Amino acid sequence: MSEPDDQLRRLLERAAVIADLTQARSVLSWDENTYMPAGAAEARGQQMATLETVAHRMLTDPELIALVGDLEAAGFPDGSVEAATVRQARRAVDQATKVPVELVEALGKHVARARSVWAQARQQQSFAPFAPELERMVDLKRQEAAALGYQDHPFDALHDQFEPGSTAARVRSVFEPLREELVALVREIQDSGRTLDDAVLRQTFDEDAQRRFALDLATAFGYDTEHGRLDPTVHPFAMSMSKYDVRITTRYQRHYLNTALFGTLHETGHALYEQGIDDAYYRTPLEATASLGIHESQSRLWENVVGRSRGFWEGAYPWLQRAFPGAFDKVRLDTFYAAINRVEPSFIRVEADEVTYNLHVMVRFELEQALLGGELEVRDLPEAWNARYAEFLGVTPPNDAVGVLQDVHWSIGLFGYFPTYTLGNVMSLQLYEAAVAAEPSIPRDIREGRFSRLLGWLRENVHRHGSRYLPEELLRNATGSDLDAGPYLRYLKDKYQALYGLA
Repeated sequence: MSEPDDQLRRLLERAAVIADLTQARSVLSWDENTYMPAGAAEARGQQMATLETVAHRMLTDPELIALVGDLEAAGFPDGSVEAATVRQARRAVDQATKVPVELVEALGKHVARARSVWAQARQQQSFAPFAPELERMVDLKRQEAAALGYQDHPFDALHDQFEPGSTAARVRSVFEPLREELVALVREIQDSGRTLDDAVLRQTFDEDAQRRFALDLATAFGYDTEHGRLDPTVHPFAMSMSKYDVRITTRYQRHYLNTALFGTLHETGHALYEQGIDDAYYRTPLEATASLGIHESQSRLWENVVGRSRGFWEGAYPWLQRAFPGAFDKVRLDTFYAAINRVEPSFIRVEADEVTYNLHVMVRFELEQALLGGELEVRDLPEAWNARYAEFLGVTPPNDAVGVLQDVHWSIGLFGYFPTYTLGNVMSLQLYEAAVAAEPSIPRDIREGRFSRLLGWLRENVHRHGSRYLPEELLRNATGSDLDAGPYLRYLKDKYQALYGLA
């Protein structure tokens, strides 16, 4: 065995142990967000902090750092698995060595506490109990951004953790023209005088029936329940313990079908990505996904491009009628299709329609930058939140639970994350159009309840690669183009101009 090959073997051995620790922490996090008793929050925080601290120490071991340097000097061919493995190892080592272990431990402990307080504050519909926890979190995230380093704004350092190579400036270059187009489309819809009635979605739906139907659709898409499960939670999420254990959660509302139905399809898209990573990358630096934007492209593709399409419901509507006897027997498909695609400015991001959804994300993007940059104090956040909602969406939340407290992200330290939702929306259409160009029968398959051809194309061009490619490289390889909002805007305009009878 040559020296570089032996060094790579030793790197992979260390990476496998770090992966085990990270994945064990994911199991604890999943439990924390589903079935853990409230009184266990402090102990769980210590457990998770310990795992993260041990992994951090392994990543900052001088021997590992020297090993990565030696492998960089070995000159593996560009584009090779070996070169990508070393690149991802370098990224992990650099991020770990820049952040002091004391800060890693402090963040781990505070996440557990802040998440628990957030859940209680949300239940009380009051921001006040959560404010001190968020102040502490913002301070810790500023410290983390400073440690990681940035050129223009602390947001950049944190955003790069989720979307490698991206910055606030890049996000703004996508968001600003997109916002103009979306606001104009919302205005057209409101001026059309046409209202799509969603009363059929607001009947009484048994929660067990909702679960069975949503899970049936997820498995039809390709979700492997031998390596996953569906559970209830406050805020829906998907979590990968490894590609062999990818769990999804959803939230049920007894008198509104959309929440659990489309929430489950969304998380299914995330899970399909994780389950589709090449087996060869298990417990290696390449087992991670390319970016959160690419991740969101998968959830939004399956939730919206497929799940809210008329073609999909031509095949799936009889399933729905059987799942909820009597509820839809006399409801025409066109009525149901219009209901699930109703456009109405609202308070809750995860329940928002496709046209207004990105405006919710843009509110958070602006406020997050202001918090991190010191232009906005945490105590003033609810007022600023409500003002942005009035400006962007024309609505004002009646309480903090449906306002500033609705998302879990800030309570668990996910600053820099929100733009990936809209970046994912944009990429979802680029990927779907590329898939259909390569496999023209995909729309027919969807109408007939077959999804293996679309999933197969995504597995081949996106999922299996893990983090072998940088996100912009992966998108270019799959679609032949760089990030482009054009297909997404065309999709929205074509779909909703038809639904609302616009010129």
